[in-house]
Order: sequence, then structure tokens, then C-alpha cells
Amino acid sequence: MDNRRWLWALLPPQLRNLPADLATVVVLTLATVLAATLPVVAETPLRVVLGLPYLLFLPGYALVAALFPEAGPDRVGKPADDSGGTDDEETGGWVARGAWGESSADDDHSGTDGSTTGTSGVADAGIDGIERVALAFGTSIAVVPLVGLVLNFTPWGIRLVPILVGVSGVTLACTAVGARRRWALPADERFRVPYRQWYRGARQELFAPETRTDGALNVLLALSMLVAVASVGYAVAVPKEGESFSEFYLLTEGEDGELVADGYPTEFVRGEGQPLVVGIGNNEHEATTYKVVVQLQDVAVVDNETRVRERRELDRFGTRLAHNETWHHPYEVTPTTTGTRLRLQFLLYTDEAPANPRVENSYRDLHLWVNVTDGSAG
Repeated sequence: MDNRRWLWALLPPQLRNLPADLATVVVLTLATVLAATLPVVAETPLRVVLGLPYLLFLPGYALVAALFPEAGPDRVGKPADDSGGTDDEETGGWVARGAWGESSADDDHSGTDGSTTGTSGVADAGIDGIERVALAFGTSIAVVPLVGLVLNFTPWGIRLVPILVGVSGVTLACTAVGARRRWALPADERFRVPYRQWYRGARQELFAPETRTDGALNVLLALSMLVAVASVGYAVAVPKEGESFSEFYLLTEGEDGELVADGYPTEFVRGEGQPLVVGIGNNEHEATTYKVVVQLQDVAVVDNETRVRERRELDRFGTRLAHNETWHHPYEVTPTTTGTRLRLQFLLYTDEAPANPRVENSYRDLHLWVNVTDGSAG
């Protein structure tokens, strides 16, 4: 115990005096930043487990703490004693009631006019615990998109590190403001979370119930909550994989330099190249090797069926992509034969392409109808 007190004394006074709930916000914020940036930890489910409350709860809770440092109408308190606390509360001499616990009838001191005294108007200034939690979720949903909107107009954009810096900065700033505003209030008006009271109540219900039936029901309820939390955590950390597929498309460069799916070249001169961009997107939920085969085919339509009379292979190239990775490959098409209404065929394969590539044995295929003339004839 002495070692713990010695280590506690090494912390700055601001951290030692930080309210327990706000200290938890700081710890979870820093833990999420580490879980999202450390090379090994970032690939584990811990990133998702910490990331959900980091985005959906912590920013809003810190903002609500800054706006409402006072105890809500569910608390009627008295100052903590000189020993730093009483048995009624972990962080001060509070007796809670309503949403946070129960209080005795002697806690309310009413004057002759029926008004409540001894709380310094806290009942009108603060919010209760349920309202605080609900507002925390609501304001988080509003704050995080605003941070993303601001980042969208900065040179850094909406990326992992800027989002971590922005959301963490807002959360820690609101936490500091909330702590400072609480310290400015009298001890009997500050908001506190009765952790010790909750622990005593849960221990009483689990280990010292009034009847055996109550004890069995309490254990069953606790097990049900653990199973529910574990199920939700597993569903979040190990989401069901969606449909596996690969994107395969052709693009051209527009006048403004942007890549567009329009303006494909259709008139070629033999031996002269024209640029295209071949795009591949991996949504296979695993790293995949791709091979692309480019052919120029002379086709004919016989009995409403397209038949290939001659095919010439122009090129082969490929890449390896991780899941959710996209590859844009600038490629210059250079025909080696002439003809009208030739089919410029792009065939996509996973792993290796066969020796005799066909549309029938390809994974994906694309084509353009082109005309190729002989430049020397002109």
C-alpha cells in the first residue's frame, strides 16, 4: 500500500486530483490511440473494441462534463471529510439517491416555504446520470462528424492520424475544461460517479441476497449480461465477411487530369500506342495475385453468335493486392494488326494466366470495339 501511495505521489497534482470518470476518459483515449497506431496491436480486435467507445461515447461524455460539472437532481450531498472520503462514496462524502442510488429521508432539508435548501441550487443546474449518458452518445455522434468535416478542408484530409489527433484533441480539451470547472465548485456540488456504492450494491446482491431465489436470479442475470457483452464484442471484433469479388475496369484521363470511365480510344494506327488505365480492386478478403492478358481479336457474328476468327496477344502484366486495395496501371495499347471492328479484349485472372487465355476461362473480362488502320497507307 505504501508503494502505491509513493507512486501516486509522483504524479502531477492535476492528474492526482482528476475525477475518476474523467481520468477513465483520458486513459481510454490514450489506449485507443496506441491500439490504432502500434504496428502489432493495430491488427488485433482490440482496435475495434476500443475504437467504438472512442468514437461513440468518449467525446460526448467529455463535452457534457465540461458543460455540466454540477451534480444532478438525483444527488443531495455533503462535503467530504478531511480523510478524503467516507464509506458512502469513493471520491467524497456523498449520499446518492435516484438514478445513482438511495438516500435517507433526512438528506432533504426543506424550509418553511417548502423549498429545498442545502444543495445550493444544484438540482436546477445539473443533469442526472441517465441524461448524462444519453447526451454523451448524442453529442458524440454530432462532434465526430464535425471533426471530420473540418479535416476535409485541411491539407491533411480525412486519414487515420488526423482523425486520431482531432478527436483526441477535442476529447482531452473538453476533459481539461470539465475537470477545471468541477474543481471550481464547492465539494458538495461537484458531480461524482459512485463507483464504490455500485460495487457494494452488486456484491450485496450477488453474495448476500435476501433469499436463495434472489441469489440464483442475480447470478443468472450476471451470466446473461456477460454472454450478451461477449456476443456483441465477438460480432464487432470478428464481423461476418461479405461477398468476395474483384473490381476490373478501364479508365481514361480527362482534360482536367482526373480519371474517368469515358472517352475511350476507338481509332488506332498500327504500331502507334494510345493510353488507357487498367483498374483492379481487391475485395476478396485476402491478398490476391492478379494477371491481365490483352488481346486484339478479329471476330465475326454467325447466327447471332460472336466467334473469334483470329486473336493476337498484345501483352501480359500483373500485380498483387491486399484486401481492400486498388491498383491503377497506366497502359499504352499498341495494335499490331489492322482491321475494322476489332475487339480489344482485357482478361483478368487470379494467380497465373493459362497458356491459352479465353473469355470462358477468365475471372473477369472487358473489351472495346476499335478500328485499326495502316499509317503508311495514308
